[in-house]
Amino acid sequence: MLARILVVDDEPDMLHLLKRSLEPELGCRIDTTASAQTAIQMLSQTTYDLLLADIKMPVMSGLELLAIVKNDMPDLTVVMMTAYGHVEMAVEAMKQGAYDFITKPFEHEALIIRLQKALERGELIRENTRLQRVCSGDSTFQNLVGKSRTMQRLYETIQMVAATNLTVLITGPSGSGKDLTARAVHSLSQRNKRPFVAVNCPTIPENILESELFGYKKGAFTHATHDRTGLFQEAHTGTMFLDEIGDVSPAIQTKLLRVLQEKEVKPLGDTKPVKVDVRIIASTNQPLKEKIKQGEFREDFYYRLNVLPIELPALKDHSEDIPLIANHLLDKHCVKMDKPLKRLSSDLLRIFMNMSWEGNVREMENLIMRGILFSAADEIRPRDMGLDEKNQAPMIYGAGVTDAPYRQAKEQTLKAFNHTYIGDLLSMHKGNVTQAARQCGLERQALQQIIKRYGINADLYRS
Repeated sequence: MLARILVVDDEPDMLHLLKRSLEPELGCRIDTTASAQTAIQMLSQTTYDLLLADIKMPVMSGLELLAIVKNDMPDLTVVMMTAYGHVEMAVEAMKQGAYDFITKPFEHEALIIRLQKALERGELIRENTRLQRVCSGDSTFQNLVGKSRTMQRLYETIQMVAATNLTVLITGPSGSGKDLTARAVHSLSQRNKRPFVAVNCPTIPENILESELFGYKKGAFTHATHDRTGLFQEAHTGTMFLDEIGDVSPAIQTKLLRVLQEKEVKPLGDTKPVKVDVRIIASTNQPLKEKIKQGEFREDFYYRLNVLPIELPALKDHSEDIPLIANHLLDKHCVKMDKPLKRLSSDLLRIFMNMSWEGNVREMENLIMRGILFSAADEIRPRDMGLDEKNQAPMIYGAGVTDAPYRQAKEQTLKAFNHTYIGDLLSMHKGNVTQAARQCGLERQALQQIIKRYGINADLYRS
């Protein structure tokens, strides 16, 4: 991949000269701007290997730009340019974090050598960071777990995407960590101190979704008794995560396309649009290109979303991470469920390594929560999760309780069934009891009574 350099100088002739001379010599791509303010915006949207900036500029000086860059992107290599009579300023710049400075007028060969060394320094920093992460033994990255090459590539992609301000589309099978990935992108971005607003699109009926997203004015419809701010306005200057975007209707897609194009929303019942500064991250487990062919998903909306794609692997595609993920989830949920720390038996880990994991990490998480609940000892065995040690298939509810009296065995079987069935429902709907009740055909109050009776904690399933 070509190195990318941003050159900032208020003299257009100098920008033209540097771009024309440096690109062929360094074999890199040169972007230019005459404004430090514009440079800040460009740095927030694109990952650069080197910043070359003049010290003396109007409005915002190179030193002011350097201070902002070193605060927000401390690892970015910065080289300052200065006229011969202002070397003292250049020395001050190096004290503030600049890697080097060069004086005008340039000696071409010396300039090339200095910039090559600056690019090498940036490459060494990136490689050192990567090696430290690999060698440190730390298997987590922004709550994602894994040390395989597949996961290392994912972490690198997330970091590159987070450094920009562009729209992101996260794809991957259900339970593979799309929500965690979206939060990682936001957490590593320059918007990380701003709102992160997540919307699980399939769980909100279409007639409500529009008003939730865009808001409404008093009197817009029958029960609109007051103005309501939409989620896009709540996410202003931050990030909006549209989870499972493949499930929204073409009508909602059209309105979201307008937001992406115009950077504005129009509350229901309002005549004036409202400008919003929101980065959109969307996710789906559906084949959107197939839905486009079937007329269920707008092609122009797809290409507006798919600016920066992140594809998550299925668990079976990085099976070497299974022990790490399983133990991470075990420790996490022992603490959340206020249970003593336990360990996974070797037989259970062997079974885990050979399972197909169609539900990916979410399926594993549900099994481990079940194992914590039903294991009597400090070691969790396959049978504690309802797994058959011989054929690895789920056992029939109640297997292994025939040594107990009938009533006790019945209660144990019902408890196991409800924890498994309702746990899977709550996991699917991220702890939303109303949506889980609708899915299984029960009234919300009835499901709540079952949850209470069997000591199921819906909060454990919330993101």
